[in-house]
Amino acid sequence: MTASKKIGILTSGGDCSGLNAAIRAVTHCAENVYGWEVVGICRATRGLLRQPPDVVRLTASQVDNWLTMGGTMLGTTNKGNPFAFPMADGTRLDRSQEIIDNYHSLGLDALIGIGGDGSLAILHKLAMQGNINFVGIPKTIDNDVSITERSIGFESAVNIATEALDRLHFTAASHDRVMIVEVMGRDAGHIAINAGIAGGAHVVLIPEIKYDLKTVCDFICDRQNSGQNYTLVVVSEAVCTDTGKTLQKELQFGERRLGGIGQYLADEVAAKTGSETRVTALGHIQRGGTASPLDRLLASAFGVAAVNLIAEEKFNQMVTWEQGQVSSVPITEAIKTYRTVDPEGTLVKTARGLGICLGDLPITEKISEPERQLQEMA
Repeated sequence: MTASKKIGILTSGGDCSGLNAAIRAVTHCAENVYGWEVVGICRATRGLLRQPPDVVRLTASQVDNWLTMGGTMLGTTNKGNPFAFPMADGTRLDRSQEIIDNYHSLGLDALIGIGGDGSLAILHKLAMQGNINFVGIPKTIDNDVSITERSIGFESAVNIATEALDRLHFTAASHDRVMIVEVMGRDAGHIAINAGIAGGAHVVLIPEIKYDLKTVCDFICDRQNSGQNYTLVVVSEAVCTDTGKTLQKELQFGERRLGGIGQYLADEVAAKTGSETRVTALGHIQRGGTASPLDRLLASAFGVAAVNLIAEEKFNQMVTWEQGQVSSVPITEAIKTYRTVDPEGTLVKTARGLGICLGDLPITEKISEPERQLQEMA
């Protein structure tokens, strides 16, 4: 057993299924394996902007039943960058030193932060500035944190989207409709392509593959002409309009979020094909609820691995899932870019092989790069 330590843990950014399983794993491993004390920091870095800091002591017995709970029992926020914190008078103030000072006032030996690429970037910057021993755990339903193959929350979100498709098959067929399901995916189409294949969608549109609206409409008409009376379409919220415009919705206080591409497609498809269309935007349903078994497993493995990294004094690392194993990489490498769907990867090839329309040119119209070069030389 290593020397006694006191470690902090927080969740940052949007919530997702599996966060509580990770908190539980960190607490169990720290207390039962190493004999350490665990302090939960509430509402991400906002908990460290309060006087006194908003924290809670975590024990293994206290968190034991957190495994299946959705959301995060510590609370979180995806607003208020501490390096440019929005103040009541409309100005922005760098409050990073307040967070650092309050962190050190707790007497913590290390900090575990669970977040997506944006949150991990902010926490890493705080750690570098404030001499904080930091370890990151990736979570995002979008699965767009680079290097790691899986992030906490993704599997559960795919399950929700797939279940929605399973249900919509029947109502779409009953009414001869085109049903469009808009799923989350701020920068990448992982949820859309995974759920689309698993849920038997006929059209899947993702931001990594530019689509042609006529191709989509022709595909739907071809299905109708061949006696297939309905079509299921899955579209990632990050997909642009046919003219390249990104659609957003304005929320409270002037905040803007991706959304609206599902309705845009419904209107265009209805006008161009004469089909009756309906839209289902799953939104935050994909974030909430009980974590899938795989997300619980992943979160548990990540939590234990993060504690072990602290015991080994390997800081400024993010735990990852690669080739069926937990590993770690420098956080700087993980946040350098984001992970997108490979247009030439296995899932895209699988979708094409299943006859799913991805909105680009039909396979019969595609040519390989060598063929294109030969045509140009002719």
